[in-house]
Amino acid sequence: MLDSAMAALASLADPSLLLMLLIGTVAGLVMGLIPGLGGTGAVAILLPITFGMEPAQALALLIGALAVVHTSDTVSAVLLGAPGSASASVTMLDGYSMAKKGQAARAMTLAFLSSMAGGIIGAVGLTLAIPLARPLVLSFASPELFMLTVLGVALAAVLSRGNIIKGVSAGLLGLVLGMVGTSPTTAEERFTFGSLFLGDGLSLVAVALGVFGLAEIASRASQRKGQHSNITLGGGWLRGIREWASHWTQVIRGALIGIWAGVLPGVGATAGTWLAYGQAVATAKDKRQFGKGDPRGIVGPESANNSVEAGDLIPTLLFGIPGGVPSAMLLGMLLTYGIQPGPSIITDHLDLMYLIVWSFAIASVLGALFCFLSVKPLARLTKVPFAALAAGLVAIMLLGSFQEGGQLGDLWVMIILGAFGWLLKTTGFPRAPFLIGFVLAIPLERYYFLTDSLYDGLGWMARPGVLVFLAILVLPILWALVKWIRARRRTNLDDGHRDERPEDDESELKNSTWSLAAAGVFVVAFAAALIASTGFSPEARLVPQLVGAAGLIFSGILLGIEVRTALKARAARRTSPGWTPDAGFALKTFLWMTGFLALTAGFGYLIAVLVFIPAFLLVVARARTKVAVAYTLVLYVALLALPSLLPIDLPQGWLQTII
Repeated sequence: MLDSAMAALASLADPSLLLMLLIGTVAGLVMGLIPGLGGTGAVAILLPITFGMEPAQALALLIGALAVVHTSDTVSAVLLGAPGSASASVTMLDGYSMAKKGQAARAMTLAFLSSMAGGIIGAVGLTLAIPLARPLVLSFASPELFMLTVLGVALAAVLSRGNIIKGVSAGLLGLVLGMVGTSPTTAEERFTFGSLFLGDGLSLVAVALGVFGLAEIASRASQRKGQHSNITLGGGWLRGIREWASHWTQVIRGALIGIWAGVLPGVGATAGTWLAYGQAVATAKDKRQFGKGDPRGIVGPESANNSVEAGDLIPTLLFGIPGGVPSAMLLGMLLTYGIQPGPSIITDHLDLMYLIVWSFAIASVLGALFCFLSVKPLARLTKVPFAALAAGLVAIMLLGSFQEGGQLGDLWVMIILGAFGWLLKTTGFPRAPFLIGFVLAIPLERYYFLTDSLYDGLGWMARPGVLVFLAILVLPILWALVKWIRARRRTNLDDGHRDERPEDDESELKNSTWSLAAAGVFVVAFAAALIASTGFSPEARLVPQLVGAAGLIFSGILLGIEVRTALKARAARRTSPGWTPDAGFALKTFLWMTGFLALTAGFGYLIAVLVFIPAFLLVVARARTKVAVAYTLVLYVALLALPSLLPIDLPQGWLQTII
């Protein structure tokens, strides 16, 4: 194993690998500043660029970005009080308080160094996990691997914040969507409705960018103003370094908490940073300064948010269970290269495992260094209105989605799923289980049929590993059920005092119209899947029907709850939020995206950019004419030169193919 580790380190001396690592690091820093993108957006945008690369180059690019997104999202949190990601909101509590006292440099020094240390400790944790988990992983057979895929979807749904029924329904619908295309067991086409385009299944990039990227743009494109702040960096760089060194125990504890939060599917960086902040407060003798500029409130969370991503790679690579959305996309990329996480990656691709470790550690150091050197220009980027950023992001995301299959159909799928993703976000459905279910659909079905063919009956369920995974699966569900029963009891006890707290009714009725519509969409989707699967062969329809039936049950329960809420609103003579201004703006944004795609289909991508970008900037972002022209020209020139620098194809229009 030491030989593989040293060989992986030596491979980073290759200029091409080092260049990909640097590009990924810089891209991750920039995307970490843009609210709503973070690790998900960074990996999704860079993923199409990896097609055609060697696996080592692709991993260096993606890991470089993933390792530093939580380093740069601190800049806007400290200087502007507007975190670049949800996890950075923890740092904002004490970091922004320091900045208002003229100590922004001190706060960012603590944050950058802690993020760097968290990334390095996370890489060490990943290194130690390889030899410790190797005997366990190598002992896994198909029953354990099948249970792991079930566990990955279920835990991501159950541990997601919010309604558990919504999380399970989203995960099951992701499984159904992942089964579109050719069956892995019978080579039979399913849910294609005679379409050749759907025969190969849906593009992972299109699904991820649609559900997360375009949905986020539609939610935030109404922001026509950038962040404004009179706060300056000030001094305190050296003081920050000394304070960081004095709180080294908080750094280690925060990083270890982050690794643990990353190992648990569905927990993520936000929960990990809050856990780290909580332990910092709990272990402090003097708690009065927390939230007012205490360095311990920065060091612990910032150590955790970077180590979370490294911890997330442990179950992803060793067990094939992605703990979050970025790791799910990374898992999808590995599968496209024929690299199967689990036992085979340890036996056949150990050098790639250590390449990931070294890349994560080096990128963490480079990310902190780049942030120190470029904090001023990075801070200016946060003041750009999101509506202006949205124009370029739409063009880049649609171009990225085109790269995997080279078909315009992927772009239409991306926009449709973008609208669906916006509906999920608006109604409180967790989107991570949906994408994880999509990625794990084919492995789940393949491992099930392999298990069924090798073992008689259900005897395989008595294997010790399967029993352990069943216990891990059932315990969170039972705990969630206990909490739900307790909440219901408290509600019943408070029924006699409802008139004294009318705001409780308001919170229950919030978004009930959209939630009812979303529940209806889920019921229709699962019912349609069940009906369509009746025409498949017995082997091809077994798993789709099991998933569809389970989804119909959960979504039916959810629909009943939403109908009850709607009736309650009607009885109380209260109107729940329906067609809001935000919904109207989101619809207009998707219509703009549709227009851009229609222009691309007719006249080609570059001409569509020349029309869409200035029109969107002038009408939606209300930018100045000079700004719109300069923005368009810079983007057009960059896109024109891109195919000569990277293995990227620009979509051709119908008129271009005729000519």
